[in-house]
Parts: sequence; structure tokens; C-alpha cells
Amino acid sequence: MPETTLKYGTTGLEVSLPDMGNFVGILGPKTRPVIEDPQAAILEGLRHPIDTSPLRDMAKGRSSVIIVISDTTRPVPNKLILPLLMEELAAAGIKREAITILIATGIHRPNEGEELIRHVGEDIVKNYRIVNHFSKNDDEMSFAGSIMGDTPVYVNKLYAQADFKILTGFIEPHMWAGFSGGRKSILPGISSIKTVQFMHGPEMIAHPDVVYGKLAGNPFHEAGLSIMEKVGADFLVNVTLDTEKRVTGVYAGHPVNAHLRGAQELEPYCTTYLDEPLDFVVTTNGGAPLDVNLYQTSKGIAGVAPVLKDGGEIVVASRCPEGLGSAEFIASMDEFTTPGEWIRRALAHEFFYPDQWCAQEIYKWMGNHPIYLYSEGVTEEQQVRYGFKPCKDIGKTVESLLEKYGPKARWAIVPDGPYVILRLRG
Repeated sequence: MPETTLKYGTTGLEVSLPDMGNFVGILGPKTRPVIEDPQAAILEGLRHPIDTSPLRDMAKGRSSVIIVISDTTRPVPNKLILPLLMEELAAAGIKREAITILIATGIHRPNEGEELIRHVGEDIVKNYRIVNHFSKNDDEMSFAGSIMGDTPVYVNKLYAQADFKILTGFIEPHMWAGFSGGRKSILPGISSIKTVQFMHGPEMIAHPDVVYGKLAGNPFHEAGLSIMEKVGADFLVNVTLDTEKRVTGVYAGHPVNAHLRGAQELEPYCTTYLDEPLDFVVTTNGGAPLDVNLYQTSKGIAGVAPVLKDGGEIVVASRCPEGLGSAEFIASMDEFTTPGEWIRRALAHEFFYPDQWCAQEIYKWMGNHPIYLYSEGVTEEQQVRYGFKPCKDIGKTVESLLEKYGPKARWAIVPDGPYVILRLRG
């Protein structure tokens, strides 16, 4: 029997599944060496960056510095990165009161209190100004022109007005941007909802090149670069992580070139190729902090769907301790009758809600791939309402699928969910 621990919440979910059918295997990212001294590696990156001058040289004489960090849905090692950034800025003569940390919430909720302390460390909370981005607060935004014809660019005013701009984050596969990190700190991280709704619109999400692992020719990625060029960025600190959230790479320096190098070096480790498509797959949403709600669970679904046969099925485990997601996401899900009808109406602009883009991603795949959901945070009634097939026991669900597809059933387990890019050869 295949036995493994699925990434699920903070504890994981142990499963023992029947070794029947044409079991392809347990598919995960390839092992990449862990950096034994990540602090030293980050400091080296700050002092000898990629394609730009050392951070302390660039920061000298600047009147104000803003550091953009990801919110708590992303496992960025802020407690490692931020103190080293502060040391280098201090060495450049930057006073604490001239530094602002801006949390790139996108359109997520703010990070405050004990959660914020866990996220960045008590010393950082006590000694530096930290501000959450609120995408719907128009008076906190600054207009920077347009891209792609008539797409308005509005970003957080604090960022726009800062004299020196640092982006931080981590690089992982992303279902629309190809890879996270880099320019994504700005779009959607600190952009206005007015900009996000254009860049996450139904046509963009439906574009065939807006997919995991693709940068060249990806309009979502290219739009992010265009916005970053409009509003500026001076220095980047991104890392790559293994499945235990340990640092495997540090990419500091030029905001475009450092990110590109990180994505290129990560790609071979996180991509798995299959010779033939699957009948069904067992996957996850990567565990905490990503499997926080159903909204985020779209990422695990999108990660495996492209390697399924026509009508192939998905079993996804996602804890969802915060339930479905935002009120806007729930409102968009409430438009559901069938997956195909939801997609048709979204593309016809018969409705629009902020946060509907993840609903679109779910229904794009659900239309041809039944989705079984194992979750403590989404009720069976909610699952049925929104088109999912409730899964109370992953083992029994797999047994029923093996019975359905027979002894030649091709299936696989993907314990790390969207942290693996699955592709078909050819």
C-alpha cells in the first residue's frame, strides 16, 4: 500500500491507500540542497547582489525606505530576512524612523497582533513602522498611469512616495504568474482593487498562457513587469524553500534579473513530467499557511488538472481553517449553478466580484474534472452547494475510483500540491 503524509494544515494527514491499478507513484519536488547557514547566504546576497550594487551602497543618502513583505498566507522567512536588511540599512545611515514595512496583502485581510509577531518577529514589531495594504482604500492609493492600453495602475501611496523601494518574498510555482515572487509583490500585493480587477479579469484568467511555470509569453507576468517599471523597484530579496520551508536559494539584487534567475534555478526541482495522462489524482493545497480557505485551494486543483485525462477526477485535501474565504469570494461562488454556466456568465461580464478569479479557476477545471474535497473547514452542505463531491475518507474515495476505472487505472499522489508543476511530455 502507498503510505505517505499529505501536506494538510500544520500537522499533515497520514494516508494509506490501496496499491492497485497502474499506480504512477508519489510525485513530489526533487530534493534540492538546503542552505546550512541561510543568514550568511542572505547577508552575502545583500552585499554581493545579482546585477546591481550592494544594498548599503544603493541606500546611502536616501530619505525614506519602504520594504514590501508578503502576508501570512506565504511562508517567507521574514525573521531571517528583515533583521539583516535592517542591519545593512543602518550601516548605510538610514534611521529606523525612515523605514516602513508594507504588508502586501493584495486583497486579503490585514495581519495584526500576535499573528503579526509570529510573522515578522517581536523585535521588528516593536521597533519599526508596519502598515497593512488595503486595496479598497482609494485615499491610500497613487495613480501611475496605464498599461495594456487602458488598464489603470494604482499602487499604495506609501510605496509610490518612498525614496528607496525593497521587495521581499519567495519564489514558488504560481498558477497565473508562472512563478511567485519578484513583481508579484506589487501586483497584486500592493495594488488597488481597481488595478487588480483588470489584471485578474475573466479574460486574463482564461488565457492559455496564464499557467504554472511559464514566464515567457505569459501576459500576467508581463503585466506585472510593466507595472513594476511604472512605479519603480530598487532592490529584491527573494528566497526559494523546500517542502519543510527551509531555505534552498537566495536571490537578491536587480528586481527583474534576480527573480528570473531564481525561477530558472527552481524550475528543474519543482517540475515532474508524465508520459501519459492520469485517470485520477490525490493532491493537497500544500498545507499551512496556503490551505487556509477554499479560495486558496484553487491552486492545488489547478496544479494537477492539466495532466488528467478527459473527465479525470481530483481528490484534494485542504484543511481550510478559515472556511470559504472572503465575502466577495463567497458572493461569486453563490452565482454557481453549473461550472460551464458560471464560466459563460463570467466571460460575458454578467457579474463581477473582487476575488471571483479563484472561483473561475475552480470552475474552469471542475467543468471536465469532478473534484472531491476533504476538508475540516468547509461543510458537506457547502461542498455540495458549490459543485464539489464531499470526501469523508480519502482511502474509501480512492477505493471507489479504482473500482470505477479498473485494474489499468493510472493514478498518482501529490502530497505537496501546488508546490509541484505537473506536465505531460510532448
